[in-house]
Amino acid sequence: MPEKIIKEALSSREKAYAPYSGFRVGAAVITGGDKIYTGCNIENSSYGLTCCAERVALFKAVSEGEKDFKAIAVVSDSEEYCRPCGACRQVMAQFGAEIRVYMCNNKGEYEVKTVADLLPDRFELVFGKGCPE
Repeated sequence: MPEKIIKEALSSREKAYAPYSGFRVGAAVITGGDKIYTGCNIENSSYGLTCCAERVALFKAVSEGEKDFKAIAVVSDSEEYCRPCGACRQVMAQFGAEIRVYMCNNKGEYEVKTVADLLPDRFELVFGKGCPE
């Protein structure tokens, strides 16, 4: 299974819009029903409005009604493993601490961790209980 989503992430990376950083990233997420959604990073001249590949893939899936995810693969042009930023980690955590995250390099080699491994003290809103003290 990781090979399939890694291949999709590598392909999606080619569609990245990164005119400012030149750092192209692709991502692919697989749902509980084995459907794959892809995303690429999309930069903006107002850099804070840039959207990471991981969030693009997740948001595409959620916009199609998906909320159950098994894994996500993230790849860049680098020989180093591509690790999700903090914002992406928090978005992933919204859908499950046990989602497997395949952090890949440009050759398709990877390291895998869960969202819980990457963001152990993630924010979780507990409805009806107020803010923790």
